[in-house]
Amino acid sequence: MSAPAITKEVIQFLDRLKKNNNREWFAAHKKEFKSIESDVKQFYGQLMDELNTHDEIEKLKMFRIYRDVRFSKDKSPYQHHFAGSFSRSGARLRGGYYLRIRPGGESFMACGFWQPEKEDLYRIRKELELDAAEFKSVINEKKFKNAWGELQGEELKTAPKGFDREHENIDLLRKKGYIFTHEFSDKEVVSPSFFTEVSERFQVIRPFFDLMSDILTTNLNGESLLGK
Repeated sequence: MSAPAITKEVIQFLDRLKKNNNREWFAAHKKEFKSIESDVKQFYGQLMDELNTHDEIEKLKMFRIYRDVRFSKDKSPYQHHFAGSFSRSGARLRGGYYLRIRPGGESFMACGFWQPEKEDLYRIRKELELDAAEFKSVINEKKFKNAWGELQGEELKTAPKGFDREHENIDLLRKKGYIFTHEFSDKEVVSPSFFTEVSERFQVIRPFFDLMSDILTTNLNGESLLGK
């Protein structure tokens, strides 16, 4: 059986939507959209099944095509992409997966901790302040580096409150999030190997998730915070 695929029709429809981002055009092409949306949701559903062969996924959230324009200068009523996130199961498994399909070479996958809660961010920073050796070892491992590249995430301009601005790991302590991303061209998205590549890159992130889950479910003494 061939792997699930994102077809050229998906990219073409989204590109047309970008150029005709208005309610009249969308209404006239609603039937076509629903058909394409169904195929894309099936792709994401099968990706969730694949993720569950090497992880524990609690739920898949598909994001709506409709934009909330109330507080935006851009009044375009529709997203011109499909996107979905996959949440890991239970309190002990932290982190999440994300995949966006957008034409023009703007498709990407992402993993990690984007805008973590205040308590989680503080706990991560305290761990990295104490010892970042294992963290660096995981993210600099060759296979990991080839799949995900450099650690990303917004940064403070200076040290966070209560942390030494001269600390040897200040580059990590300034982070406001800890994420990895990988971009895809339209050609790569419609390739027969796209599903497999996404799945394999997601699988490579596991050592990072395992380490961060351990950090976020224990105190600095290594004692569990989850209770018995």
